[in-house]
Amino acid sequence: MRRILALIAALAVAGPALAGQAVSLKADVSDQDGVVTLGDLFDGAGAAAATPVATRYGAEVVLDASAVQLAARRAGLDWANAEGLHRIVVRGGAPAAALASAAHGNVEVLTYTRSLAAGEIVQPTDIAWTKAAAAPNDAPGDADMVIGQAAKRPLRSGAVVLARDVGAAQVIRAGDAVSVSYEAEGISLTLEGKAMGSAGVGDTLSVQNTLSKKIVQAVASGPGQAVVGPGADQIKARRSLRYAAR
Repeated sequence: MRRILALIAALAVAGPALAGQAVSLKADVSDQDGVVTLGDLFDGAGAAAATPVATRYGAEVVLDASAVQLAARRAGLDWANAEGLHRIVVRGGAPAAALASAAHGNVEVLTYTRSLAAGEIVQPTDIAWTKAAAAPNDAPGDADMVIGQAAKRPLRSGAVVLARDVGAAQVIRAGDAVSVSYEAEGISLTLEGKAMGSAGVGDTLSVQNTLSKKIVQAVASGPGQAVVGPGADQIKARRSLRYAAR
């Protein structure tokens, strides 16, 4: 009961995020000296470009997208994360270093059999295995990792498939009306709000309460639907198990 009351209080007092300078994540993120800065991550970082975010000790470092979003906000930048990213991989060196040397001889990589527009769902017939001299570091080794996902940007026929090309299909878009629910221990709460960003099932997004104008963090559960509390934890756990099985 104490946990439920704390959640209700959080829904009541959560404040809206402060608006800042809008920035966009770079298409291929890398750093040169081992110190990852906001300028390494975002286009348009301006005066905040030199602000450090993380240290890279190896060939790459994986950053939590929510933590990056918070660091950007503290520096006066506003990254909407419309793609609903969970992790950001930062590699050392120039973006061209993303290509890894392959074993002697050809390797098989997935390529697109047709061009896809941003937001299109990848179908089984949209990808095929092709021989190549080398494979990018983030080339998926299993077609199931790509099929059913949505293209994050326009994709060209014949291009090698990269994991960063696709993400969970969006069921909520910025500005959509969203019903946020909480259920636990016989208590059910629902609030109506507006999505502040886009999200696929299992993605966390900010929702503005229609009445109070307060911001809450919820997990998308379907078109126009999101949950908080135990329901959100269950959705995230199911998705983690699904990806682990791959």
